[in-house]
Formats: sequence, C-alpha cells, structure tokens
Amino acid sequence: MFLLSGIAARAQTTVPSAASAAPASKETVAPVQPAPAPALDATAAPTVAAWKLLRLIKLPNPGAASLDRRGALYVADADNNLRQYGPEGLPLNTYAPAQPGHVAQVEAWNVTSTLVFNDDRQQLVLLDRFLSLISEVRLADYLDGTVRVATLAPDNFIWLLDESNLVLREFDPNTLRLVQSTPLDLIIGRSRPDFRFIRQYQNNTYLVDRSTGVYVFDNLGNYKKKLPFPGLSTVGFRGDELYFLDAGAIHFFHLYNLTERRVALPAGMDPSAVRQVLVGETYAYIFTAAGVAVYQM
Repeated sequence: MFLLSGIAARAQTTVPSAASAAPASKETVAPVQPAPAPALDATAAPTVAAWKLLRLIKLPNPGAASLDRRGALYVADADNNLRQYGPEGLPLNTYAPAQPGHVAQVEAWNVTSTLVFNDDRQQLVLLDRFLSLISEVRLADYLDGTVRVATLAPDNFIWLLDESNLVLREFDPNTLRLVQSTPLDLIIGRSRPDFRFIRQYQNNTYLVDRSTGVYVFDNLGNYKKKLPFPGLSTVGFRGDELYFLDAGAIHFFHLYNLTERRVALPAGMDPSAVRQVLVGETYAYIFTAAGVAVYQM
C-alpha cells in the first residue's frame, strides 16, 4: 500500500528516466549534486484505469494517511485525531489524543501497530490495530537534535531523520535506545536538503528530499543510491514499484527492472485539487479539501 502527495506548482513537470538512477558503486560517499532530470516521452499518454467511485468520506482538510497490509485506511483529520476506515471507506475507530499534536506522518503497514509522529511535539505515538494507545515517546529525552520525519519498520524499530545533526537514526521503542546511526553529510554534500518523508519497504529505507530526489539505504542504514526524482513530498509503493504523483498522473517506477509507466487520474478529476492519493490492491483513495473519495480499481 502506498501514499502519494500532490506536487507543488514549482515542481518539475517531467520526470527522470529510470536509467539515471545511480547505483551504490558509483555514489557511495561522494556528495550528491542535483542534476537536470531527463524528460519523459511527451507522446506517451498515461494508461486509463477503470476507476469506479464508491463513496466520499466527508472529512474536511484530511492530513497524513496510511494503509495497513489488510487494506484499512488511517487518516489524520483537521484536529489531528487519527481515524480508521475499512477498505471500502466505512468508519471503524478513532484515536483522539488528550494533548493533540500536528500529525506529520502515519505508518500503519505493520497492522499490529501504527506509528503517529507529531513533529511539533517531537513525539512518537504507538497504537494497536484498534487505535488503543500502546506507548508514547518524547524524543527530546533521547535525542539532542530535531527529528523531521519518522517511520515504523517491519521489525517495529523506528527510523528517524535527525535534521539538526544530519543523521539517519534507528530507534528501538521497547528498550528506548538508539540502535544505529548513519551520518549524511558526506552523502548530501553541499546541497540544501528538504526532507519530507521516510518509509522502509522491502528491506530498504527511502528518504525523500524534495530538493534532489529519493535517497535509498539498506535495512542497516548503509547508503545505496539516489533516485533522481526531485520535487516530491512523499512516495508510495505497490508490489515492486515505487510511485508518485506527477503532471496529473500516477508515475510508477519499477525498483528492480527500472521500467516506468503512468496511470491517469479518474476522468473529470482536477489534478490541482488532489492533495494525496493512497492506493491499495483493490481500492484507491483520492484526497481533496472536501474529504477522501474512495474508488474501486
């Protein structure tokens, strides 16, 4: 399951080809410099999918969202409560914190536990599958720096981007200790990163930098390569593909054979109104200011 976020107007209108992804052997510790993105073939029209509208979840100004492995939808509302819906968009549970903080990221893929990261409070909140509170962690008690993004790994460890010290860290919420750290200064070089999102998928950790692209690390935090997709605020995953919104379509990039394809948004949908798109195996969720439209694909 995966999450997409709309690209701001200043983002690129073309995307780099997969062939420009630099392998680890060529980009290990050398500073990464932004490079012009090769244009996608303008004559290649996006594939038209069979979108079928099921319902509209009326949820003004929805925020961060995620899907779990079973297809349940998790969405932060305008008051920073976390709402849970079934795959077809029917309401299930709501978590309303006693002291709400801004929900910067939600990660629910593990099913048994869901991570909510409050960036303003620098707090990690772990919930069970019914959105009952498991634990809360105040990051200031364990880190000197400010965390920009955070995600829950399949082993229930938590990846953190310490923006103050420019270090990727792995944190164990059970023992409340740092497991490992990867300095990023030599990798990033003199560029000015703008980190927006992080996600672990298929034993790799993907760190989205809006300025230059997507940095890829293995499950031990070792740097592997950078995917040259600048202008993004988030990426999603489906099967063996990474994907993101671009120019009114969903752009898919295969992680292993490096092929690329595009899928058009539903007919009549105004791309400028789309804030996020979350897609599962059967259902897709398109986020606008009015709420979440649930489609069957």
